[in-house]
Amino acid sequence: MQFDPMRPIWLQVMGEIETSIITGARAPGEKLPGGRDLAMMYGINPNTAARVYQELEKAGLCETRRGMGTFVTEDAERIAGLRTELARQAVQEFIKKIDSLGVSKEEAIKMILGKE
Repeated sequence: MQFDPMRPIWLQVMGEIETSIITGARAPGEKLPGGRDLAMMYGINPNTAARVYQELEKAGLCETRRGMGTFVTEDAERIAGLRTELARQAVQEFIKKIDSLGVSKEEAIKMILGKE
């Protein structure tokens, strides 16, 4: 993974894991790699990996089971909610960019639909 030097690494790793959860690449209830393994996978500090899991847990996307590890939440409603939230953010970013280019929403819709 190429890290963006303008954003905290833990946010970038967290974002990648979130995406894997909402797209179904990681199934509900699936065991996530241990903290050290996650650190090695991404070439990050183990403390950064621990922060990723702490933040994912705060967001309700994973849970740590004592002595067993960290698992993807089985709360399908929470996963669907995050998917909707991230989609809304993407749409808002798209609209901002389109507006900055001077393209109307109507023109943008035509472009999206392949009618222009």
